[in-house]
Amino acid sequence: MTAFGMHCRGNERSRCLSPSLGSSWLLGKRHRRLAMGQRSSLRSSTIPSQRNLPNVLIFLLFLGPFNCFASYSRATELFYSINEGLPAGILIGNLAQDLQLQGVAEKEVEAEVAAKGKQQSQQWGKSHLSFSLVSQGLGSQFVSLDNQTGELRTSVQEIDREELCMEDNVGSTVIAFSSSSLFLPSESCLLLLDVLVLPQEYFHLVKVKITIHDVNDNAPCFPMPQIYLFVPENSPVNTRLAIEHPAVDLDMGTNGVQTYQLQDNYGVFTLDVEENENGERTPYLIVMGALDREARDEYVTLITAEDGGVPPLVGSATLTIGISDINDNCPQFNDTQLDVTVFGNSSIGLHIASVHAVDVDQGINAEISYSFSQKVSQLSRTWFSLDESTGVIKLAKRINGDTPRLHRLSVLANGPGCIPAVITVLISVIKVMMRPPEVIPRFIANEVEGVVYLRELEPINTPIAFFTIKDPDEKYKVDCYLDGDGPFRLSPYKPYHNEYLLETTKPLDYEAQQQYEISVIAWNSEGFQVNKVVKVHILDDNDNSPVFSQPLVEVTIEENNAPNAFLTKLRATDADSGERGQVSYFLGPEAPSYFSLDKVTGVLTVSSQLDREEREKYRYTVKAVDSGMPPRESIATVIITVLDKNDNSPRFINKDFSFFVPENFPGFGEIGVISVTDADIGQNGWVALSVVNGSVIFVIDTGKGVLRAQVSLDREQQSSYILWVEAVDGGDPALSSTAKITILLLDINDNPPLVLFPQSNMSYLLVLPSTLPGSPITEVYAVDNDTGMNAVIAYSIIGRRGPRPESFKIDPKTGNITLEESLMQNDYGLYRLLVKVSDHGYPEPLHSTVMVNLFVNDTVSNESYIESLLRKEPDINIEEKEPQIAIEPTHTRVESASCIPTLIALSIISLSSMTLVTGMSIYICLRKGRKYHRGDDNLEVQIPLNGKIDLHMLEKKPVEISNI
Repeated sequence: MTAFGMHCRGNERSRCLSPSLGSSWLLGKRHRRLAMGQRSSLRSSTIPSQRNLPNVLIFLLFLGPFNCFASYSRATELFYSINEGLPAGILIGNLAQDLQLQGVAEKEVEAEVAAKGKQQSQQWGKSHLSFSLVSQGLGSQFVSLDNQTGELRTSVQEIDREELCMEDNVGSTVIAFSSSSLFLPSESCLLLLDVLVLPQEYFHLVKVKITIHDVNDNAPCFPMPQIYLFVPENSPVNTRLAIEHPAVDLDMGTNGVQTYQLQDNYGVFTLDVEENENGERTPYLIVMGALDREARDEYVTLITAEDGGVPPLVGSATLTIGISDINDNCPQFNDTQLDVTVFGNSSIGLHIASVHAVDVDQGINAEISYSFSQKVSQLSRTWFSLDESTGVIKLAKRINGDTPRLHRLSVLANGPGCIPAVITVLISVIKVMMRPPEVIPRFIANEVEGVVYLRELEPINTPIAFFTIKDPDEKYKVDCYLDGDGPFRLSPYKPYHNEYLLETTKPLDYEAQQQYEISVIAWNSEGFQVNKVVKVHILDDNDNSPVFSQPLVEVTIEENNAPNAFLTKLRATDADSGERGQVSYFLGPEAPSYFSLDKVTGVLTVSSQLDREEREKYRYTVKAVDSGMPPRESIATVIITVLDKNDNSPRFINKDFSFFVPENFPGFGEIGVISVTDADIGQNGWVALSVVNGSVIFVIDTGKGVLRAQVSLDREQQSSYILWVEAVDGGDPALSSTAKITILLLDINDNPPLVLFPQSNMSYLLVLPSTLPGSPITEVYAVDNDTGMNAVIAYSIIGRRGPRPESFKIDPKTGNITLEESLMQNDYGLYRLLVKVSDHGYPEPLHSTVMVNLFVNDTVSNESYIESLLRKEPDINIEEKEPQIAIEPTHTRVESASCIPTLIALSIISLSSMTLVTGMSIYICLRKGRKYHRGDDNLEVQIPLNGKIDLHMLEKKPVEISNI
């Protein structure tokens, strides 16, 4: 971008000052604004704009003495140039540098310092320049001014030259005009700014003019997408025709439209561009070859406008070149002569001949008129007439004996500006001495202008017309017959003479044939005949019902279809015509509401999704109804089969399965059945089961869903198993679901109690004779790895040996052995107690035995002697009883209203006896209880000392476990 000052050479930046302003400046001339198209001289402004004058006057009131202002005030113009479309922050120019104010201010400060000394210069300080925009018009939106440095930059508002320099902005701070100035290019777009420089000793009013340069940001555009241009077909080569709607480009100069091109010139056209004095370029179409509208009447191509930017931009429109017709063709006859024969008894107005010429031109150039040539005699013109427009020749006068036998008519076809074409019509007249027979019809059926109209449902022998046959001379015999095909008959109508009746012989069918043409021919004995043509048109009746192309329509559709899915298009035809053949389609009453049938097209759709699992087949009827009165209809059946999609995951009957299995269950035995279903069918419904949590113990029979264990299960090792079973179907993609399987092992009494203490049958315990009765001596402690009743342990002494073996007792629940009686001097010695530890398992309890050795003495003086006694096999007799654990008795109360009187009576009668028996019983029990209270009959067995004991048999008894 460049800046220019007043009276500066080249691009040198300098300060250009106007003459000093006196008091007359305030009341000076009004500043003339630059308008569109005016020229601007680059000279100093001598007065501010009328708009900014009040602002300046108010500002001057604060400037101090007027003589100071007059000494330094200057008015200056600065010129800058930038491109449109620049981003914010781009430097346009530095006003302080371009006005050279910064250097002047610094020099004056230095001079002031030298003149007034250092002390005052410090108080004076350094002068600071201040810049401010005075103008508040449109131009201030696009620039930002640094108040201290004087830097002028672009603002966030982007500058669009084409928008700013339109005619609507004339008179504002943006001016567009043409200039021949040294500094300003032609078609300039100026942004005008007023800047005040302060303080007062450096006051300047600066006129800043920013030239906005155009960039190629607009493509050429034709005002309309279709351009029509008409060229006469006789246009000579190099004919130039202006295209009235050239392209418009908002850019200027070389960025505007420069060239035009045709996409296809067809070898007969080209383009040229002419520029007028205003610089506007107009495209011209130039004809380069011969044109012939009759060969081609239109050319369509694409016209492209290209600007001169880099890169160039283009715009296009469709150019239609129409070839205008000129009268370059004349009428032509296909034949040169036409021969016609006319009988002498022909009536006036008889159509004799028709001539026709062709002109390939258009419009008025193709208009043809017919006329007789001057060579045609006046006599011939009397007997024959010619229609000038149609070329039809008719008989104008009845032929008589004076009529010439031969007439040669020369007919001219006249076109505008053309030499007439000529055709000769040669008419031969055959004179007839007798009059032909007459055929007089009298129609019974509906007849219009010689055409009879019959309905197709008319019955057989429907009368059509009477024909009366006459001989004008009444001297010849006249016969009559019917000529032509069709279900018609012409027969004499008796008892009348020469009367004939025309009637139908078969049913009429419009669909088979719509019209007939028959002739009633009358001929006399001289061989002269007359032909009367009768045209019969059959009218359609609604006698046909619509017929479906398929009476049974089978359709398949996959489930989960999209809404309004197309199913099929029903087709029914009706042989009747008109409205009677128009077919409408309707659904039967049994069709579900979500099916719809288009009444006109017969398109069958379904509005909602179908679910095969809900319903697999649909069967209903559809009707085709015509529009006749009364309407006729037919019915077809529609069967819709819904095809399966894999849209259902396998479903387990239960989310969680629990199986109770006895331990020691044999390998590959059936634990349980995992039931799973899939609502889909076929491959989509095939389900495979598998264990997904990595268990190798269990397997699943995929076909039956049977869960099996590959090994025998031991509850004592693991009491339960949790499996996750996955069911996967055979669809693509496959769907799956999982279920939790819990396997609980039921306990089997397969473990006998394990005695933990005493640890050996050879161990012994010293019991002092001073031990008090009831004192605990030792205990037997055992555990059972089973659960439930299989793990409930009972202790019992099944064998005893010693001086007084009944002195010791074992607790059946805890296994504690206590002293029952005081030990005497003769009770010293070794006691051996055989303790049975038994569970309560089912079906058979298991047990273990242990030998508890107690040595009653004050001291152990000879351990080897005791050990020798222990090594000897004890002679113990075993008398085993089932160990019993105290269980709360259950009392059953029997109440019966009928037994109460009996019990009362028995109680009264037996009261004395019962009292006696009770007393005796108490006495006996007290005597025996003192003798036997040392032992517990329920838990202990008295064993004779001389009994034999097999210790090996007492260690462990094998148990047979049955299946649960």
